[in-house]
Amino acid sequence: MTPTLAFWHDDEPLECVSRLPEAPNVVTFTFQAPSGALFRFKPGQFVTLELPVAGGPLHRTYTVSSSPSRPTSLTITVKAQEGSIGTRWMLDNLEPGTRLKAIGPGGTFSHLNHPSEKYLFISAGSGITPMMSMTTYMYDAGRDPDIVFINCARRPSEIVFRQRLEHMASRVQGLELAWVVEGTDRYQPWTGYRGQFNQLLLGLAAPDYLDREVFCCGPEPFMTAVREALVGLGFDMDRYHQESFHAPVGETDEFPEGVTLDDEVKAEIEFVTSGVTIEVAETETLLGAARAAGLAIPSGCTFGVCGTCKIKKTSGQVHMVHNGGITDEDIEDGYILACCSNPIGKVAVEA
Repeated sequence: MTPTLAFWHDDEPLECVSRLPEAPNVVTFTFQAPSGALFRFKPGQFVTLELPVAGGPLHRTYTVSSSPSRPTSLTITVKAQEGSIGTRWMLDNLEPGTRLKAIGPGGTFSHLNHPSEKYLFISAGSGITPMMSMTTYMYDAGRDPDIVFINCARRPSEIVFRQRLEHMASRVQGLELAWVVEGTDRYQPWTGYRGQFNQLLLGLAAPDYLDREVFCCGPEPFMTAVREALVGLGFDMDRYHQESFHAPVGETDEFPEGVTLDDEVKAEIEFVTSGVTIEVAETETLLGAARAAGLAIPSGCTFGVCGTCKIKKTSGQVHMVHNGGITDEDIEDGYILACCSNPIGKVAVEA
């Protein structure tokens, strides 16, 4: 009799089993399920970790850098930026044996959602993580992929996963790597590209870019530069996809035609689990209302991308404008995202 495989669900914590320095202020953490369950997700998806920082738990969203083709563990590669709280806590405190609550996986940024014969992955900094997951997945399939992989960094020593990607490229045909650095390391010769991403570099690294499905991830100014370069070259932007955990410019304050929220109109929210009922303006989000009432609803991005604040609505109506953090199936089942849902009239939620 064939045994039934058990897959990890986010009602079980993740246990850190190892940590590996990748570059300055960059560490890969490997997690396993304490029960031995396997991990099932799409390459490019993310999870949200609950980090026990001083002052209360903090929720931060990170892309999974490993591939579901290697399901016995899950890796997250993080880079501590200046002023970061959650990631800095991880670098300073997260050791093998530590268990963390996690939510997910989630997100739609995956090549499996956009099948193509040719791909172009463009990344900068820690934005390389979803590209690593997708590339590893295609490499593990055993067939030669067709990927042009462009990664930009400040200097060669800050290129994350460089050795692993070069190893994969040496074992298959069809994985072309292009490293782009702004400056070099002392006493280390560099023969790759130098400068910043631009149209000329794109043409040199991927002459057939018009035929490729493009995935981009990195700091917001970097992704803006990539989009502008592609638009200027006449690229079909329906074949462009990007991952971002920052508020989409010009979207979060816009509402569909015919929808008007009024500061003067009151709504009543019942938090059923907590036994709390409050009255707020309908321009207030459910997440903001919960915080004002002293209730803790887990949240990450706060603008409808990560899905961390998903809760069940048991009655009433809300106006929700999200950015992909919840599926149509979840919405049909009565779930909403508290961070981007405004109450209309009387609303009851399980929180």
